[in-house]
Parts: sequence; C-alpha cells; structure tokens
Amino acid sequence: MPAPASQFEEWQITLHGRRVIYRIAGSGPPVVLIHGMLNSSSHWQSVALDLAHEHTVVAPDLIGHGDSAAPRGDYSLGAHAASIRDLLAAIGIDRASIVGHSLGGGVAMQFFYQFPQRVERLVLISSGGLGHEVSPMLRTAALPGTAALLSLTIHPRVLSALSDAGLRMRERRVGGGGVYVQAIARALRPLENAGARQAFLHTLRSVIDVHGQRVSATDRLYLLETMPTLIVWGERDHTIPLSHGRRAHEAIPHSFFRTLPAAAHFPHLEDPEGLARVLREFIQQTRPGHIEDADWGSVLARRSPPSRRHVAA
Repeated sequence: MPAPASQFEEWQITLHGRRVIYRIAGSGPPVVLIHGMLNSSSHWQSVALDLAHEHTVVAPDLIGHGDSAAPRGDYSLGAHAASIRDLLAAIGIDRASIVGHSLGGGVAMQFFYQFPQRVERLVLISSGGLGHEVSPMLRTAALPGTAALLSLTIHPRVLSALSDAGLRMRERRVGGGGVYVQAIARALRPLENAGARQAFLHTLRSVIDVHGQRVSATDRLYLLETMPTLIVWGERDHTIPLSHGRRAHEAIPHSFFRTLPAAAHFPHLEDPEGLARVLREFIQQTRPGHIEDADWGSVLARRSPPSRRHVAA
C-alpha cells in the first residue's frame, strides 16, 4: 500500500481571468469532492487524506466559496458544473468519480447531466435537488433583505463565540451538535467579505426560495441507470430529510444507499472515517461507468421514445 498522504495541498489556477482554488492529494484513479454551501475544499481534508491512499483526490473551491474569486455573475448549478469541468480539463483529468455534498450533490448531478462522458461514478451525500423540503434556516436566508442582516450579524466576535460554544459542546459530548456548530462558525467566516456574502446569496437563491428547494433532479434520475451511483445520508440530518435519499435510491436503478448513524448534515466533518470507508467500499465494488455523447440519445429514448403528434385539421 502507498505511504499515507500527509498533505492536502492548496493550488491556484486562473480560469477565464478569475482565481480558482483547489486542493489535491494522493495518486491513482481520480475522485473529485464537491463541497456544499458555506463550505470549501478545506472541509474535505480528513476524507481526502484517507482516500488519497489509493486515489488522486481533487477538491475545488466553488465559485464564490472558500478562496476562489467571487465575481458578479452566474451562480447556477450549471455554472458551477462548467467551472469544475474547466478546472479538471486544465489540470489534465478527463474522467473521475464525482462526489457531492448538499449543494455539491446538486452540482454533481448537473455535472453528470452536462458532461456524462467525464463521470465514472456518482456519489450524493445529503444531497440537495432530491425533494422540496429543506431547513427553515435556509428558507429564511433566501428572503429579501438577508444581505443587510448578514452584514450586521457576521462579526468576528460573534463567530468566535459560536465556535467556542461548539467546542464546549464537543467537550461535554453533547451528541454531534458541537461539530455542527463549529462547522457553521467556520463556514460563516468568509461571509465577513461583502463579495462572498453576495456570492452565497446568489448561490442560495438559485436553488432555494422561501417555500423550499426550487430545483429538482427527480424527473431525470432514471438517466443514472447505467452509472454506478451511491447515496449517503447522515441519520440525524435535520437540514435535508433522510427520506429524500431513500426515494432517490428507489428511483435510481441499481443504486447503493448507506446511512451514517453518527452524522447529521455534515458527514465529512461529523464522521469522516465512516464516510471515507463507505466511499472506498463503493469504489472498490463497482466498475467505472462509461457514457459517451453518442450514447446519450439511446439513454433518453429507452424511457421517452418519440411519437408522432397528430394535429386536428
């Protein structure tokens, strides 16, 4: 077995005139880790270093997240997917197993729909885009006026107090809540920057409104029938319901479904060892999928064959 990777190195590249940050570790068949909203590539560190024993692990900072540029522009799932495609092409990765958490799950599915020939496997972790329901906190954040509220409440002392509260909860072993609170504090720190706040709100409002998730992939899950697909959920997730994962598993032929009892919405932070183990087992037990552009029409036709439309005279 190769020596364990000890570094999840940060790299910078300029794409379309804008700074893109990504982290990379290990060597072997590529695995791409796509973070969720208010997260960054750094949050994958424990999982990435575990997988790096056998894989080249790449984790980008999405547009407007982490230390990547936060331009005024498109923050849709399609834009995020295209940016990841360009990054992978620029660093010489043609095909990979694509793993997405929360918002990153929606990006991962969009990446598959736009660039199926570049995907070997798909993993959705507590993924968005699989149902309507979402936590009240995220619905509230989508309301008008949130930018002004964030600018008033995101203060270094407030965030430090929140992080300290999470640490005390962990020391008292209050469930997994301490990790969750610390993750929120860590995620909110970049929002001290006005550009990052705007990028967060643009991204949020592209997928969520006051009524819940406004983007759904449930009508296209059948397209994954020939793509090895794993769905993972934290059993204590109160941000996106576990039932979304179960329904997606039922809708995707031959998919795998795993839950992590010790995790809530952030399995990569709350149970990184358990998540890495599940990912490794899935990759080892499945052969890479392979869909070319020329195959896409036949995939669609199996479920929705064309028919002649008769128009009354």
